[in-house]
Amino acid sequence: MGSAGRMALFLGIVLSVWSAFHVYALQRAFSIPALSRAVPFAGRVALFALLWLSYPAGRVLAHRAPGAVARVVEAAGATWMGVLFLAVTALAAADLLTGFGKLWPGGAVPARASALGVAVLLSVVALVQTARGPRVVRHEVKVSALPDGRAELRLVQLSDLHLGTLLGERWLARRIAEVEALAPDLVVVTGDLVDGEAQAVAPLVPVLRTLTAPLGVWGVTGNHEYYAGLEKCLSVLAAGGIRVLRDEWAEAAPGLVLSGVDDLTARRQLGLDGRTLDAAFAGIPDPSVVVHLSHSPLLVREAAARGARLMLSGHTHGGQLWPFVFLSAIPYPFQAGRYEVDGMTLVVSRGTGTWGPPMRLFRRSEIVEVVLRR
Repeated sequence: MGSAGRMALFLGIVLSVWSAFHVYALQRAFSIPALSRAVPFAGRVALFALLWLSYPAGRVLAHRAPGAVARVVEAAGATWMGVLFLAVTALAAADLLTGFGKLWPGGAVPARASALGVAVLLSVVALVQTARGPRVVRHEVKVSALPDGRAELRLVQLSDLHLGTLLGERWLARRIAEVEALAPDLVVVTGDLVDGEAQAVAPLVPVLRTLTAPLGVWGVTGNHEYYAGLEKCLSVLAAGGIRVLRDEWAEAAPGLVLSGVDDLTARRQLGLDGRTLDAAFAGIPDPSVVVHLSHSPLLVREAAARGARLMLSGHTHGGQLWPFVFLSAIPYPFQAGRYEVDGMTLVVSRGTGTWGPPMRLFRRSEIVEVVLRR
């Protein structure tokens, strides 16, 4: 199957799940007599169509007619996506507790009503948590040596910013100010800087160029750079002053090597070679402290075996909305936080921005600071 066929299959699965969630949630909601009496059948059909179309319509408008209307529609649709996921989760829990109404027939309706109330409450919490912005998460990693005889080197990681129609100039400027306050020696951007449209991020290039560090700003591609058009996104990243490592390595300073790979998840989805790290590690001088950048936390042990001392990833968002973390952990067992793997430290960022719903439940977004200490 070609890349176009793979993408069509992926979109088909996504839209099927999207449809099934709507059918399930609305059917359960209207099994509550008070809601059933309040909304006639025709109103329910119209509501289903409106809610189903909300996010896809927002994305289409953002692409074809960007502007204030598109932003409002997309923001409403994205928020509904998060509410829907939490509603389905809560309603499924209610169904399981009542045996789908068979073990506790009299309690099925109150349980479903309570589930909807819980979903609304959690949605408000998740929206507020996102509005608080990212927190700074700090790690210290011991290394054998550092450039110029330094005792320490400060590195800041941004990941999964998902810039575009929903997260724009003001949001980005605040994040860059937060990075500047940390006074990093080196900044890395581990993929998904672009969300869905490269042209929506191009106007942010002047702001991106204010993101600076003495040893440079480096990055790798994420799966969304592939979805949005790889070459267009690479042009935006380059114009923004980000040096992108594509299955290659470079010295940020003598003895400090950054290696980076194009996103492994997108490459596998599109049928491209995503099995080897050979090119990203070939010919690295020894001794060197190697920091490996990979958007997806995959081939982790392989990176450690090739001599990486630190690996920085993102992609998972830490699940973003609990309990999605349990599904995300199936393909990505290194889900979020810090891990020690075969002598290498792996840090998986929960992401600096959000994808889809502007919501995070229980865990805020992150700016990661790593202090390399001799």
